[in-house]
Amino acid sequence: MLTSTRRPDPRPAPGTLTQLFFEAVEHFDKPNALQYKAGGTYRPISHRDVLRRVRHVGLGLKSLGVGPGDRVAILSENRPEWAIADFACLTSAVTDVPLYPSLPAEQLAFPLIDAGVVAIFVSTPAQAAKLAAIRARVPCLRTVITFAGTRVDGADLTLTELEARGAAADSDAVAATYRREALTVRPDDVATIIYTSGTTGEPKGVMLTHDNIFSNVAASQKIVPHGGDDVCLSFLPLSHIFERMGGHYLMFSVGTSICYAESVETLIDDFGVVRPTIVFSVPRIYEKILSGATERARAAGGLTWRIFSWARAVGEEWVTAQEAGRTPDAWLAARYAVASRLVFAKIRARIGNRLHHFVSGGAPLAVEVNRFFRAAGLLILEGYGLTETSPVITVNTPDENRIGTVGKPIAGIEVAIADDGEVLTRGPHVMLGYYNKPDATHAAIDDEGWFHTGDIGEIVDGYLRITDRKKDLIVTAGGKNIAPQPIENIVRQNRYVSHAVMIGDRRRFPAILIVPNFAQLEAWAAYKHIPVTDRAALIHHPDVVAKMEREVLGDLHGLANFETPKKVVLLEHDFSIERGELTPTLKVKRRVVDAHYKDIIDHLYATTDYTAEYAGVPKHHD
Repeated sequence: MLTSTRRPDPRPAPGTLTQLFFEAVEHFDKPNALQYKAGGTYRPISHRDVLRRVRHVGLGLKSLGVGPGDRVAILSENRPEWAIADFACLTSAVTDVPLYPSLPAEQLAFPLIDAGVVAIFVSTPAQAAKLAAIRARVPCLRTVITFAGTRVDGADLTLTELEARGAAADSDAVAATYRREALTVRPDDVATIIYTSGTTGEPKGVMLTHDNIFSNVAASQKIVPHGGDDVCLSFLPLSHIFERMGGHYLMFSVGTSICYAESVETLIDDFGVVRPTIVFSVPRIYEKILSGATERARAAGGLTWRIFSWARAVGEEWVTAQEAGRTPDAWLAARYAVASRLVFAKIRARIGNRLHHFVSGGAPLAVEVNRFFRAAGLLILEGYGLTETSPVITVNTPDENRIGTVGKPIAGIEVAIADDGEVLTRGPHVMLGYYNKPDATHAAIDDEGWFHTGDIGEIVDGYLRITDRKKDLIVTAGGKNIAPQPIENIVRQNRYVSHAVMIGDRRRFPAILIVPNFAQLEAWAAYKHIPVTDRAALIHHPDVVAKMEREVLGDLHGLANFETPKKVVLLEHDFSIERGELTPTLKVKRRVVDAHYKDIIDHLYATTDYTAEYAGVPKHHD
């Protein structure tokens, strides 16, 4: 190993999520532990009501014959019932299996069968219908419980009915016994099995123990700022470990009121209503906020666009001074004050004017996006981790924050860089293993306890910087290594680009697949009076192709010749979760994209004459 780093802080004492739950309820006892939207307004649920409902659901599961060690799935969007079902499973010593609500029916069968799920909570009639379509193939599944108010097709009973069963068995003595038995759960018991959406291959069930997640929460409590009156807006899928640890367990453990967004479509409205102080998000959301602000200013044109562009440039100067540890001079401070009042204040207002920090994870955050938010007075604490690491390995903090890195390790965690550049980590956060996959577990965790992340990175002054995925590295036919993610991140910032995927492994030269932002591209085509009847015609029009080549390649500066894409290929359809091209957290599955567009890729290389060492412009054979 070349380099390693860790914090001097001792690792947190082992603990359980049941311990976390009871301690938070008893310590905070607030009227608004959880909040949900109904009739356009947010309504609170107190800690006491959460405790009561969790116990009733737990007792209800027991009445169905569900006991310690059994697996129960949750297929639902973010809502209070998700949290209640989860805590009910944990306090009943049941292992829960969260499933992405965006998954189609066909992709649900494998984890249900593999984990041997005996019962499942579903949110809506649409989710129940998915279960009905595959239930005959899942013989282990005995009970489907819906969050809907009445029984729906595909469900055996409602959550209300299940709670009524538990309420009928409840009493003061039963409540005391329930709590006592719940606290006998051990730190090394499996709390959850999370099936990785996987950018490659078959999903694997990650077994996380109570202490895996508890240790992550305890360490994060010390470095992620929080106060007694904080409000968190929860919208990332709770089935993903990032939101589940951060927006669910961490926020609950520090008494932060958790508000569930109505949907991603209503997110901006929910920001305005909730006015959160803490938000956990993925880079795609930050990119959309930035592109939305940019497009509004561009559409207004004239003075508005000039002011926006000027303010962004001033913000860059301001952030550069901060990063260098300099106090901005009076002239810069005066200009920044004007830029903040005219532009940045409006962005802060759109997200409620109370936010003191974002936490970013799930994928790399472009430096340009992070710097814009910093200029706008919105701090992003970028971190890094995986499902297998519960998830946080490193994170930037307000006091130790270096843009372009993913921060320093949290307490109790070691990070090292192997000889081939792979990031390794060791500590209480590392999973127990992959369910039913001992060989895959052994391949991921070596004999010294180091988990091999599959990411390539480096450590500078104790900060970790991720450069790419080990398996995503492109090795051209000429033996050149290309890290695609940094290039894709740059290209995705362009307003005409929705998705970008570099290709070129074992090929003569690199190219890039582009899913255009069709709203922007179609508007440009209309402005240029380009006659197109559909998207297929649009992406093949010579003027459109030339435009997109200028946009994509014009954004790439400072790359070596062998790294620079030599062809830009436009795709007619956006990537989707349903077709398996995107994970539920919107990361591209490269192997699936390669397979789906194999004919287009093969045709590209078969019809392009290019010698990477000598040529500057590809030649085409029609």
